[in-house]
Amino acid sequence: MLRHEFQPGRLVAGTFLTLAGIIYVGDASDAWETPWFVVIPIVIGGLCLAAAVALTTRGIRRRRSSTTPAGAHPAPPDPNSHREAPH
Repeated sequence: MLRHEFQPGRLVAGTFLTLAGIIYVGDASDAWETPWFVVIPIVIGGLCLAAAVALTTRGIRRRRSSTTPAGAHPAPPDPNSHREAPH
């Protein structure tokens, strides 16, 4: 099975959109009564939270990729780099 990169922003967005769907299904099946305007703040709030999580994740991953790993050392300088090229 191919693995993909974990994206927490999409997880948060999917959770809130699933919650909105469950609310509408419960209202449609007469399990409870939900006013039409209740789902709007849930969806918008979930999408805003997902954007914040995605931006935070992106910032963390950028910072980690820009730093040199602890075990890595820079390449040694080329000993022939100071010599002049033959004419």
